Amino acid sequence: MAETDLELLARLRAAAESIDPPATDLADRMIAAIAVTDISREYALLTLISNAETPVRAGAAGGEAETSTLQFSDGSASILLHVAHAERGRRRVDGWVDAGAVEVQLTQNDRTWTTAPDNQGRFAFDEIPPGLSRVRLIIGSDRKDLLTPHFEV
Repeated sequence: MAETDLELLARLRAAAESIDPPATDLADRMIAAIAVTDISREYALLTLISNAETPVRAGAAGGEAETSTLQFSDGSASILLHVAHAERGRRRVDGWVDAGAVEVQLTQNDRTWTTAPDNQGRFAFDEIPPGLSRVRLIIGSDRKDLLTPHFEV
C-alpha cells in the first residue's frame, strides 16, 4: 500500500470511530462468542464406552484383537465409533450416526478419508493407520457439522 492509502484508511477509521464508535465491550463479547462456539464443539465430549486406555480384548482367528468403542454427542447429533485392529497394523473404524449426516470425514494430520453413511446411519473406514484422529459429520443440506475431539485410532 502506498503511504497515501494508509493515510486515507487512517482518516476513514477516525471518521467511523467518531460517528459510530464500536461498543466498549465489543472485543470482550466477540472473544466470548468465539469461546462458546469452541466449547460447544469440544462439548462433543468423548464418552468411553470401553475404556480406551485399557482396550477390550476380543478373540479373533489368528490371535487377539484390540477394540475400542467411543461415543460423541453435541446434544443434537451423536456418533458411535468402533475401532478394531486389522491386518498389517492398520485399523478399521465402524461408525453409526443418529442425525441426517450426508458425509463423514476421518482426519489424521493432513490426510482425510471421506465416506457417506447409509440409510441407517452406518459407515466404515478401512485400512486406517494408527494415530491421533478426528471425525467430522456434515449434517443435512445446511451443511452443519459436528467435529469430535481428537482420539487415538
